[in-house]
Amino acid sequence: MSEKYYISWQDFHQDVKNLAKKLKNKNYNKIIAISRGGLLPAGILAYELDIRNSHAINVSSYDNDEFRADEDIEIDCHIESADERTLVVDDLSDSGRTFRLMKNLLPEAHFVAVYVKEKGKSIVDTFERQVPNEWIVFPWDI
Repeated sequence: MSEKYYISWQDFHQDVKNLAKKLKNKNYNKIIAISRGGLLPAGILAYELDIRNSHAINVSSYDNDEFRADEDIEIDCHIESADERTLVVDDLSDSGRTFRLMKNLLPEAHFVAVYVKEKGKSIVDTFERQVPNEWIVFPWDI
């Protein structure tokens, strides 16, 4: 995966707003961001969907460009409950590994990613756009 796929601030913001439109009439009342990538889209979704009950879960599945083994992934979760009205948000579902781990913790929640790659698409309940199997460079990475 040597090629890079760049996403601009403008495209990112529009993609999150488009994602919000897909979720608009579902009556969600809690949003959980998967930190760090999910923090920005969760914030935008919270405003767009008027959700004030917001939380974050820290998940460390890689160090720099190196992926950690499943048993080495750190999850700092202090969420007591999540139901079908709870959104769990991340910026990208690459392999789907983070979402699979989170679904074990919060099985009733609705899992949302702004972007998905082919391998990570099936684990996400709602997403805005599929991206190529390249290294994704987000605007905050530049």
